[in-house]
Amino acid sequence: MRLKFIKPMEPDLVDAPPQGDEWIHEIKFDGYRTQVIKDDDGIRLITKNGYDWTGRYSQLAGEAAAIEARDFIIDGEAITVNEAGLSDFHALQTAVTSRKPSRDLYLVAFDLLHLNGHNLRDMPVEDRRDILQALIPDDGRIQFSEAMPGTGDAVYHLVDQAGLEGMVSKRKGSAYRSGPTMNWRKIKCFTERDLEIIGVKREAGKPAMALLAENGRYVGGAFITMNREIRERLWNRVQGKVGALAPIGLAKEKAEWLKPGLLGRVRFLKGEEKLRHASLKDFREDDHNSGKGD
Repeated sequence: MRLKFIKPMEPDLVDAPPQGDEWIHEIKFDGYRTQVIKDDDGIRLITKNGYDWTGRYSQLAGEAAAIEARDFIIDGEAITVNEAGLSDFHALQTAVTSRKPSRDLYLVAFDLLHLNGHNLRDMPVEDRRDILQALIPDDGRIQFSEAMPGTGDAVYHLVDQAGLEGMVSKRKGSAYRSGPTMNWRKIKCFTERDLEIIGVKREAGKPAMALLAENGRYVGGAFITMNREIRERLWNRVQGKVGALAPIGLAKEKAEWLKPGLLGRVRFLKGEEKLRHASLKDFREDDHNSGKGD
């Protein structure tokens, strides 16, 4: 029997963890969503969009083959870890494109959709997870995603303090259904970083926004939420820098493009390719660029 790839269940991104004791809380790992399938044809590791990456995950495929079951479909996240023991998405991108197998590649398994000829998706999530935990050997590269004890707020505080990307909360008793769902909720932590201010957008009736880049690459916009005094200082500096050419691909943006020299302190969600829920907290002169082109 050949098992078919099942489109993943996708948590909804929310601002705060759910309250109450009818939720399971797990760490959100920064990696690639991966489905591990074992059937009569052997082991396959499939990305969330249905691509077969078994060759890139050869070490994980070997460990999956050793799990004692005739057939299964496991839902999880492929990750690599850095020296601090935290999942590192950029290292993972390098690992999956390298010809050498990564020694730091792991799969964090958090759900079980099928086992030994049985579809488990209608079972409550906590029952599926109990079966999964019993199935996975200890001390291997495939590891079970343990639930975190405590309330949603307490877990979020711990995850944030530990420097992790965020958490996922799952409603007890819920079945597995492909696609977006509010029965799974994703709550991400914020981080702050200095980014280059390359433009500003000021439109009547809309919040002002700074357009930002990192190492010359546009990464998105951030709402300007600074107090009035800092904001006025920013507008004064902007006036002296307006007149740069629009970056490639951004000519249609209704923005004032700025010459180099300003850095913004930006707060934004972790683990996103482009800025999300971003706000500009402060700004300063870039010592390397200030004065150039003014």
